[in-house]
Amino acid sequence: MPTASIPVPSTAALGATLLRWSLGVLFLVHGLTKLLVFTPAGTAAYFQSLGLPGALGYLAMALELALAAALLLGLYARWVGLFGVPLLLGTIVSVHGAHGFSFANSGGGWEYPAFWALALLVLFCIGDGKWTLASR
Repeated sequence: MPTASIPVPSTAALGATLLRWSLGVLFLVHGLTKLLVFTPAGTAAYFQSLGLPGALGYLAMALELALAAALLLGLYARWVGLFGVPLLLGTIVSVHGAHGFSFANSGGGWEYPAFWALALLVLFCIGDGKWTLASR
């Protein structure tokens, strides 16, 4: 049975790289905001105000910064991105889900973290792109 192949544009790897860098910047901004603006203690207190363990705030901040570094540098980015999906789904369940769909709603709805998680899944599907330190 003959099979047809679909040509992949020569810019596909560049597109994957731009997606990876964009996702890395998002994690970097969120992690640095927790670290430098809210402070680690303030982040932990916020998590406690949500009924979550304060230590989870420290963990979230550390994960966001680690994910940012790995995505920006291209360190097994496909798998790192996949690892970030549960983090974002956790924000939907614990914080944003109760505020409706639109992220413009008071408290921020689940639209933004859901799209972010989907973009991480897309990165997993299409690969790391160009200019990576380590890839699989």
